[in-house]
Amino acid sequence: MDDGKQIEDREALKKAVEALDAPAPTPPDGGVAPDPVPNIATSEEQPKDVSSSALPPEEIDRLTNEIIAALKTVYDPEIPADIYELGLIYKVEVDDDRNVVVNMTLTAPGCPVAGEMPIWVENAVNAVPGVAGTKVNIVFDPPWDQSRMSDEARLAVGMF
Repeated sequence: MDDGKQIEDREALKKAVEALDAPAPTPPDGGVAPDPVPNIATSEEQPKDVSSSALPPEEIDRLTNEIIAALKTVYDPEIPADIYELGLIYKVEVDDDRNVVVNMTLTAPGCPVAGEMPIWVENAVNAVPGVAGTKVNIVFDPPWDQSRMSDEARLAVGMF
């Protein structure tokens, strides 16, 4: 990934962290608006700001970058793109004890690797230096659709 994309990801994630307390906008059709980027936050950020976390901002930034990098090593075996770029990661929380909770979805409820993929994600995130432990939750609300894919993932699957 180029530095511009990495900086863009970091800034988008910081905005997502700041927006955690903001009410979710309702789309014009009244449906559920997809979350364009996963939220990565520390447990102390709700309802306080980042400075109230026991983890220094530099450490939050490092963990954020390394967790994203770890998530990008996990691929759906049926799709030539990583789960982060596919938009399967909905939320990542890091508490002050460095425990990580990942809320993610699958491309379909009947995904053949539904039992294995959470283990792959857990192992990838646990490999990040400083992470104490990881819990992965599979969620289906909101349901995944192709609008959650990044341009990188769309290119990988031939949608351009």
